[in-house]
Amino acid sequence: MKPHLSSSSSSVLRQARLSPYVFTLLAFIVFVIVLYGEDFNCIFGQLDLGNPARPISRTEKKWENLPFSIGETPKGCDVFSGKWVWDDSTRPLYEEADCPYIQPQLTCQEHGRPDKNYQYWRWQPHGCSLPSFNATLMLETLRGKRMMFVGDSLNRGQYVSMVCLLHSIIPEHAKSMKTNGSLTVFTAKDYNATIEFYWAPFLLESNSDDAVIHRISDRLVRKGSINKHGRHWKGADILVFNTYLWWMTGLRFKILQGSFEDGVKDIVEVPTEEAYRMAMKSMMRWIKKNMDRKKTRVFFTSMSPSHQKSIDWGDDSNGNCYNQTTMIEDPTYWGTDSRKSIMQVIGEVFDKSKFPISFINITQLSNYRRDAHTSIYKKQWNPLTPEQLANPISYADCVHWCLPGLQDTWNELLFTKLFYP
Repeated sequence: MKPHLSSSSSSVLRQARLSPYVFTLLAFIVFVIVLYGEDFNCIFGQLDLGNPARPISRTEKKWENLPFSIGETPKGCDVFSGKWVWDDSTRPLYEEADCPYIQPQLTCQEHGRPDKNYQYWRWQPHGCSLPSFNATLMLETLRGKRMMFVGDSLNRGQYVSMVCLLHSIIPEHAKSMKTNGSLTVFTAKDYNATIEFYWAPFLLESNSDDAVIHRISDRLVRKGSINKHGRHWKGADILVFNTYLWWMTGLRFKILQGSFEDGVKDIVEVPTEEAYRMAMKSMMRWIKKNMDRKKTRVFFTSMSPSHQKSIDWGDDSNGNCYNQTTMIEDPTYWGTDSRKSIMQVIGEVFDKSKFPISFINITQLSNYRRDAHTSIYKKQWNPLTPEQLANPISYADCVHWCLPGLQDTWNELLFTKLFYP
C-alpha cells in the first residue's frame, strides 16, 4: 500500500524545515506506513462496529489448498448472508421418526408439537446457492477417518444432525453408536469411519465436565488445562469446535489457577471476555501443536442464539419462543448485544492464527428462527409443578433446537466449507 500525502501533510512538511525533530518524526511515520501499511489495512479494515452481525472478516479469508476441498464457493458469495425460503419439496432432509439417534430433548414431534412448519425452511444465500448435502460424498471422504464435534449440547445437536443426515444410506448391521462418559462415537463400519462427539462445554477443564450431571451454577474453569480433554481429540481428521453458552454467567467469570485436587483453591475473577479469550488462545495453541494443516481440517461454529425475551424482537408481552411458529422477518434483527464482544474476541484471536480455521457463522441466520426451538416439546427431566404447567412460558427451552430443523442447515454450511471453501 503506497502512502498518500494530502496537501495539509505537504504544508506540514514545508514547515518542518524549521524543526528537524518534526521532520524526523514525520519521516519515521511515513516509513512505518510503507513498511506496515498492509497490516494496518487488515487491522482497521476488519472492524465494523456498526454492524455486530459482521464483526469478523479475516476469519473468512481464503486459505490455499485446504484438505478435502474439491471446488470453491463462487467469488463474492457469502454463504452466511441470505434469507430463509419455504421449501416443502426437499425439506426436511430426513424424518424425525426415521432417525433413532435424536435425543428425547430434541424430538419435538414425539413430544406433541402440533406444527411442522419449522422443518420446511431452506437457507438461501444472496446471489448463490448452497450445494446439496451429499451423504455418499461425505461418507466416502470420511473413509478410514475420524470426524469429531467438541463442545456443549448445541454442538451435540449439530453432531446428531450430521449422524441423521448420513445414517440412512448405511445398512443397519453396519452402523452403531456408543457413549462412554464424555465421548459418543457413531461408527460406519463399512467405511471404517467414525463421527464422534466429545462433551467439553468450555474446552478447558471445568467443574461442568460430567457429561450427565453438569447443571452447575457456580462455574469454574482451570487455566491452561486444555490437554485434559485434548488428549481425546488427537488423531481426528476433522474437528468441529464450539464454546459459548456456558460462559454466559454475567460480566465476570471464575478461573482456577491451580488444580481441582488442591485443598485450598486459588481462584480469581476476571471479565468474561478475558476468560473466553484465554480459552480461545488455548484452543489455538492446541490446534497448532496437534493438527496437520496438510491433512486435517478445523472448524469453529459461532454462537447459537437464544430467544428468551420477546421484547428483543419488538413484542412487549413478556413472552419468549413458546408458541412462536413464524420466524423474525426483520433482516437487520440481531437480538441482544451481549454476543458482540464475544464475536470480536473470536475475530481478534483467529486473526493471528497461522493454522487455517474455517469459521461457520451460524449466528445471524439462526437469529431469525425463534420458531425452531424445542420450547415445551421435549423430554422434561424433572416433574413440572402445577405453576409451571399453568404457565408454559416459564419452562420453555428457547436455547436448543428441534431435529430435523435448523441445525441441519448448520451442517449444510459445514459441508459447503469442507468441500467448497
